[in-house]
Amino acid sequence: MADETPQTPDAAPAAPMTPAQRRAAARARRGRRRAATPQERAEERRAKAAARSRRRQQERAKRRAAGPREGTPPAPPHTGNPQVRLGKVTSDKADKTITVRIDLARRHRRYRKIVRSTMVLHAHDEANAAHEGDLVRIVETRPMSRTKRWRLVEILERAR
Repeated sequence: MADETPQTPDAAPAAPMTPAQRRAAARARRGRRRAATPQERAEERRAKAAARSRRRQQERAKRRAAGPREGTPPAPPHTGNPQVRLGKVTSDKADKTITVRIDLARRHRRYRKIVRSTMVLHAHDEANAAHEGDLVRIVETRPMSRTKRWRLVEILERAR
């Protein structure tokens, strides 16, 4: 049997395209055309904004339905309420100061991967009660030194 592909005379290689021509050809293949008039562009923007709003409302509803999460409680909004954090004491060597490590695990907004990070905070411990390895609750307070902006509230769990 003979080859089924027809031989056409205009199958000769075309002249090389410039980068601008390549981009234009790619746009034409995708079938996307930018809105020609300002009114069309404004209408397109309004439609996209409405779609974004709907999407955000759906995500908020889904988060509310999921209920409270475990781990470090979320910081309350800044309405005069001090922030409260839970963490593990990594150092108690300084007088009336403890170093607290706070582990955070958050889901990445776009990629949905759990991203883990840590914060290290210095907290005021008036009685030198907390020791290395203890689980403590600290609260935001006025600046007490260059690095101390937190105060020990309670020791939740003692180290063994």
